[in-house]
Amino acid sequence: MTALPPTRLLWCEILHTRTGIERDAVIEVHDGRVTAVRPDTRTPPPGAAVRRGLTLPGFANAHSHAFHRVLRGRTQAGSGTFWTWREMMYSAAAKLDPDSYLALARAVYAEMALAGITSVGEFHYLHHAPGGRPYDDPNAMGNALVEAARQAGIRITLLDTCYLAGGIGENLAGTQLRFGDGDADRWAARVDALAGALKGDDHARVGAAVHSVRAVPADQIPVVAAWAAAREAPLHAHVSEQPAENHASLDAYGKTPIGVFEDAGTLGGRFTAVHATHLTDRDIAVLGTSGAGVCLCPTTERDLADGIGPAGELSRAGVPLSLGTDSQAVIDMFEEARAVELDERLRTGSRGHFTTARLLAHGTVMGQAALGWDDIGRVEPGMRADLVTIGLDSVRLAGTLPRLASESAVFAASAADVTHVMVGGRTVVADGVHRTIEDVPGNLNRAIRALVE
Repeated sequence: MTALPPTRLLWCEILHTRTGIERDAVIEVHDGRVTAVRPDTRTPPPGAAVRRGLTLPGFANAHSHAFHRVLRGRTQAGSGTFWTWREMMYSAAAKLDPDSYLALARAVYAEMALAGITSVGEFHYLHHAPGGRPYDDPNAMGNALVEAARQAGIRITLLDTCYLAGGIGENLAGTQLRFGDGDADRWAARVDALAGALKGDDHARVGAAVHSVRAVPADQIPVVAAWAAAREAPLHAHVSEQPAENHASLDAYGKTPIGVFEDAGTLGGRFTAVHATHLTDRDIAVLGTSGAGVCLCPTTERDLADGIGPAGELSRAGVPLSLGTDSQAVIDMFEEARAVELDERLRTGSRGHFTTARLLAHGTVMGQAALGWDDIGRVEPGMRADLVTIGLDSVRLAGTLPRLASESAVFAASAADVTHVMVGGRTVVADGVHRTIEDVPGNLNRAIRALVE
């Protein structure tokens, strides 16, 4: 990777900050971090890079399955049932190897960069070769994802996922054999090696994940929780995505999934429950008092007909919310952010549950914190210089009032409006073009067709 330039200046026509909109702001960046923000600088200083439009902190995609990008559009044929989606997902997973996963994930992460995503939380459970045989390097697939993110220019928190069962009381079978390590102790030993190899990497971090109470027996979850706690690493888990998951958990353990995770000692400030669509009132209260967060993935939840989660109740309980693209049905953080408010309007029949600033915080500073990046997500001195600029001259945003630029962006912009992306002071996207990966659509096309044709 090229060395960072010396102190550089960016002049931003409109800048979103946690205190509101600033006009004609100069951002000073040194060694990958913001060192000063000076608003009302009417004329760009000599040598400053000019950013027309609205500049925001970089987005965090807190929940991603990169290989699901293969499924986009293909699972909608006919009625597009969940089972259509599941079988195609397993088919794609069965064909990947470290080389093809690198090619696919690099293109997917480049698509994310073009959408303004500067950090991704990859919920990674495709660990081994077909049949469950470890590769010569047991972390070959995880290393492929880390390298893919590096080449695409974005940060990654690899949420290495423990996946041991095909359902509560069921053995892994078929493609699922690729996901399993045998038990949580062997999972921890494998992930130890990966985390050790990446220690000190400013681009990548290793976190932990429990796939779900369906895929990890309750007596194995504390091992994963202890691994994450000992390293102060993020710990994520799919939680209450569908009613059937709750029923299975109640039948087996007499508790909801949140109750199982509570008993296992997982809940706390580093824990994120992904989806959390079908929670009880007690579940919400427990999450709120524990300090745990929830990652909502609205475009995937609607695509799979999972339902609309209780975002309003979670927020009122003090639960920090983050956002993820999950199955890559679309990669558009503006769509994920506005869906939190718009879906809540549908669910409740009323408007005005979340401010624009709050919705943007879900996609930026809260998401970055959920991935272990506590110094990203605000444009302030000392924070990493992860910045996104969107143009305001598209047909979607033409006529935007500068003082309402954030509102227009959240409720009308799309990923196609992103013009510039900076990650740690390095320009990754300029004028809507990825700086290091030529022809991102072509790369996606080749990587996907290699797996489906």
